[in-house]
Amino acid sequence: MIPSRRRLGTSCYAGVLFTVLGAVAWLSGQPFVFPSLGPSAFLLAFERQADRGRLSHVVASHVIGGVAGLLAYTLLGAGATLTATPPPGSTAGLHLVASGVCSIVLTSWGMIATDTNHAPACATTLIVSLGLLPTPTQVAIIVVSVVVLVATHAVTVAGFRRVVGASHPRYAD
Repeated sequence: MIPSRRRLGTSCYAGVLFTVLGAVAWLSGQPFVFPSLGPSAFLLAFERQADRGRLSHVVASHVIGGVAGLLAYTLLGAGATLTATPPPGSTAGLHLVASGVCSIVLTSWGMIATDTNHAPACATTLIVSLGLLPTPTQVAIIVVSVVVLVATHAVTVAGFRRVVGASHPRYAD
């Protein structure tokens, strides 16, 4: 069982990471907060001690997901959106299903091919390919959001390590 101190610390830290992006979204009026960012924030908070190379994997996987979703939506789903459920058997519904399936295939292939596996990117690709954030500008905002999330995490962990230094066994080099 995970100690309650770790549960509380992880939960609060994920909230801190998400608060930064929430503030950016609120002040800019742009979608800097979207569903797949929550699992990424949780994973960064829960696995704070993971190697730094993994941070680039988080960004790369969301880039792959965003681009794959945009490609799939442009080719297969353009004009349809999941903001309202399409009628059963409709052409719009079929286009969205095809776009979603294509985006998952492309994202999975891209992450495996580049060794940048990060499951929340599969949610990112669906957000784009199902017409929720389907424009190049919105995909760019997704990528910037992930970069801000990862940068906030890296700065926070580096600052914490500087404060506690080698006196804390989990942060000793």
